[in-house]
Amino acid sequence: MNHMSASLKVSNSSKFQVSEFILLRFPGIHSWQHWLSLPLALLYLSALGANTLILLITWQNASLQQPMYLFLGILSVVDMGLATTITLKNLAIFWFDAKVISLPECFAQIYAIHFFVGMDSLILKANLFMVLRNGLFVILVPVLAAQHDYCSRNEIEHCLLACDDRRPNSICQFVLAWLEMGSDLSLIILSYILILYSVLRLNSVEAAAKALSTCSSHLTLILFFYTIVVVISVTHLTEMRATLIPVLLNVLHNIIPPSLNPIVYALQTKELRAAFQKVLFALTKEIRS
Repeated sequence: MNHMSASLKVSNSSKFQVSEFILLRFPGIHSWQHWLSLPLALLYLSALGANTLILLITWQNASLQQPMYLFLGILSVVDMGLATTITLKNLAIFWFDAKVISLPECFAQIYAIHFFVGMDSLILKANLFMVLRNGLFVILVPVLAAQHDYCSRNEIEHCLLACDDRRPNSICQFVLAWLEMGSDLSLIILSYILILYSVLRLNSVEAAAKALSTCSSHLTLILFFYTIVVVISVTHLTEMRATLIPVLLNVLHNIIPPSLNPIVYALQTKELRAAFQKVLFALTKEIRS
């Protein structure tokens, strides 16, 4: 009887309420993973620089203050937010060994990532609806995650969403993400079918080739975006042990699109290209003088 009581005490004492997590960064490459901070920092700076430049050029040029460029501006803000939510914490871990993340910080990170990913997915819809849907719908994810007890081991074999690394939360995340983004993906597929149908009816071969070139670059980014979402969701749902590839894909998912979107969406626009060239010419002239 005494032995059973002692065992219960040991068992109960081994389960403690976790108030923070320790992120162990990228699994399997602990000895040289600090070298990854350099490309991550360069991608992050390029994303911030290019998207900030788009915002400044759009703001300063009265001719660019039109609905299409307003959407590009919103995309730039969303991309900078998406890149910042994950990348800053990763760089802090690499450079300052800031591996600890508190529960409130983790819940805030969950909300920010789901919000910005949803905004990226919904960027072609109405502005007010876009903000309201993601701002209110996504709040369910951290609220439900906060209902669970986080006990025992608090070391996480990756660098992402520690408080979301539980099967009930993963199922919730999967369902909410695909309720939210599945509808967006359906509309995107329908839009591209209609675009392809219209392009094939063009009489000008040159115009058709230009339209297909633009659409293919857009479609590549969209496929990259949704493919990684599927990989991450399946990894969580099947309770697979965190491995390098899914974790790395998750990090890249939050930094590659923000870095490439200014090139794919903005620099292919004639007016923005001209504005960029004007700014670069002015900077070059000032440096030489």
